[in-house]
Amino acid sequence: MEPPAECQQETPALTAAAAEILSLIGLEELERCLFAETLQVVAAGDQAGGQWWAAARWAPHKRAGEPVQSCFLVQAGSRGRQDGVPCSSALKAYVTPQLETLEQEEQEHLQLRAHAVERRTHIVSHQHGMTVTRTLQEGEGEPKCQSFSYSCDEVRGLLLEGASILLLRVLACRQAVPPGLTFLAIDTENHLCTSSYRALGIQQQVVGLMEMEVFVIERAVHTSSGVSTVWQSSFLPSGHLARRVQVGCPRLLLLQDESVLGEIGGVKPQPTFPKQPLDWEEDIQLCSWFQDQKEELEASHATYVRQHPELPALLADFLQALLLQQPHDPVSFAAQFFAPFARQLPPGIPFASARAASPPPCHPPANGE
Repeated sequence: MEPPAECQQETPALTAAAAEILSLIGLEELERCLFAETLQVVAAGDQAGGQWWAAARWAPHKRAGEPVQSCFLVQAGSRGRQDGVPCSSALKAYVTPQLETLEQEEQEHLQLRAHAVERRTHIVSHQHGMTVTRTLQEGEGEPKCQSFSYSCDEVRGLLLEGASILLLRVLACRQAVPPGLTFLAIDTENHLCTSSYRALGIQQQVVGLMEMEVFVIERAVHTSSGVSTVWQSSFLPSGHLARRVQVGCPRLLLLQDESVLGEIGGVKPQPTFPKQPLDWEEDIQLCSWFQDQKEELEASHATYVRQHPELPALLADFLQALLLQQPHDPVSFAAQFFAPFARQLPPGIPFASARAASPPPCHPPANGE
């Protein structure tokens, strides 16, 4: 499905300030922004409403038919209650050092009394541009899907949510926002719109028991319908988020962990991790990290096997010989089977027998014998 023509015509081009900052961001300052952080969600009356977290690190990204590309993996999520309804969200984005989004997936989940509601938005870039797919799942009903496509020219300079997290950290470390900083974005209706950034200056904020100076940045997403969503984020000099509030929303994010304050003075205190029972399969953050590590390990193993095509044949020959002869001591049999391949090893038994103890270590002969 193509996006409405009127939305494309009203979308302004990338501003000069945005194009310049994309070209000047260095790899070194991006690497300073690769850390994880957790904030508390506070509702009206100082009631804790859950947690919000974000993390960024290097990770491989694989496209079909293309080699693995090293990029930044940006993840974020939240869990808590909104108006008494359990809700959670998750973001996973692969971003290049030029802040271009290769792939991004957002998920929102509401556990209503009657049924659960889940919204997914999957965005993937390709050689022809970018495709956005939205899926709405209500209870046990059939999922409703919509798909939009944009050309390369239309999405040039597009800055999505994952890339925005990195950009905000870079701006916070610089403690400066160029005037007129406006990028292209995609709103909740899959229409192209704009997102702007501006500095609100240095302010004082209480973090735990300490009062700190924070740099405040305002980010606004301006939709084609004329409605804007505005966030005001307060950052420590290290780039860590100390406070974030959506204008008009009764909930806000607050940093309550004073351990990150040690990074400002160059002294990082030893973190403490209290024991608590966790069901990792139900925890969005832990489950997402587990899946990422599993995918990376599988990709690494598959790459090694592809680089060494002799491995499958070698292992197949050994297994066939083992099953045909069915020796009582498979370890000794393996040592004999692979002995011809150890041409540069000293003579001796390279493997211990499955039944006998390992031989004692060899000592150099006396008198040079």
